[in-house]
Amino acid sequence: MVGLVIVTHSATLAHGIAETCRMMAKDAHIAIAGGMEDGGFGTSYARIVAAINAVYGADGVVILVDAGSSILTVETILEEMSERRLRVADCPVVEGSVVAAITAVCGGSLDEVVRRAEETRGAVKIDD
Repeated sequence: MVGLVIVTHSATLAHGIAETCRMMAKDAHIAIAGGMEDGGFGTSYARIVAAINAVYGADGVVILVDAGSSILTVETILEEMSERRLRVADCPVVEGSVVAAITAVCGGSLDEVVRRAEETRGAVKIDD
């Protein structure tokens, strides 16, 4: 199964997104890297690497990010871990994470999980 890593600047936000994903896809392999080691707001390289290692398997890992330094840090990690099957999804972090989790537990491939998560970029929530 494809693993998921949720990277946000806030530990509370990352936990909430993971909780929402697990309500929809309880068997999803999800790790979070929210905030800094001291509990503060920010992005931690070490926490992201640990989260990747926690869910990494043969099917790979999709990383879902919020904004700013989380994207930059993940891009650096992707370059450094280029031998691994890692992908970052360009999508809204909440909606994309939920769709990614559902796709992963349904047996979706790495490419399919990314594609489905990225489809949430165009989601219309309220149609006027």
